[in-house]
Amino acid sequence: MTAPALLFVANLASTWFLAGLIWTVQLVHYPLFDRVGREGFAAYEGAHARMITPLVGPVMLLEATTAVLLAVARPRFMPAWAAWTGLALVGVVWLSTFLLQVPMHGTLARGFDDEAHARLVGTNWIRTAAWSARALLCAWCAHAAFVRADGAGGAP
Repeated sequence: MTAPALLFVANLASTWFLAGLIWTVQLVHYPLFDRVGREGFAAYEGAHARMITPLVGPVMLLEATTAVLLAVARPRFMPAWAAWTGLALVGVVWLSTFLLQVPMHGTLARGFDDEAHARLVGTNWIRTAAWSARALLCAWCAHAAFVRADGAGGAP
């Protein structure tokens, strides 16, 4: 397997991990924030931030790094538009995270706030959509790799 193909596999795995995680966060975790109770919420939010960051941070860095590298050194089966679209979607995720979700978590760290909670859940759909689109794009590229491998008689 070529180095660009290995980059793609790492990108595919990190993207699908993050897509699955964001759907869990969007449909289960964030909606349950309002059930924690106001008295213990600040401690809960702090624990959430401490526990989720080591899980998500390294995988987001892996995804971003491999997306940049794929834009520069694409495997043969990956069209340039797919690499650049994937990288742009990573940009959407990172911008949304740091401009929208992180500030809402900062507000919630001081205690539960109905408006901040609603904004967190609402704006998180941006990341959910972007990671879902990336996951589908990666799946499409993986399919293209298998079709090429079958047609060319070997691994991409």
